[in-house]
Amino acid sequence: MTEVATAESMSGPTARRYICGLSCLADGADQIFARGVLNVGGVLEAVIPAKEYRDGLPSECHAAYDELLGRAVRTHRLEFVESTSESHMMASARMLDDADVLFAVWDGQPARGYGGTADVVVEARRREVPVRVIWPEGARRD
Repeated sequence: MTEVATAESMSGPTARRYICGLSCLADGADQIFARGVLNVGGVLEAVIPAKEYRDGLPSECHAAYDELLGRAVRTHRLEFVESTSESHMMASARMLDDADVLFAVWDGQPARGYGGTADVVVEARRREVPVRVIWPEGARRD
């Protein structure tokens, strides 16, 4: 469901000819977004929040993370060592530095912890970066 909605958001009538997606490549929506960018012919830039970031991801997501990281045309590595809420929020802020629009897979609910999607949406709006919320009808938050 989310995969289809993401692809439709990036390839609709208002889509740009050139898409460069920035992602931390986390499990779930980040990886879905990254694949969507690549599937519509865009290029991917990875923003890695911390040196220990990959280790903090679920082990079943490591192969997809590695594959997507390998397909990134550019990698931005933050100087944090530990993968924390702070490093994740700083990575999101780094992505917003270069973003023309934020595609947010978001149910409109508050963040579960600092640096969650709601916090990133608030920061994007504060910076006046347009936000396109993707939340397919019938989708549920895990």
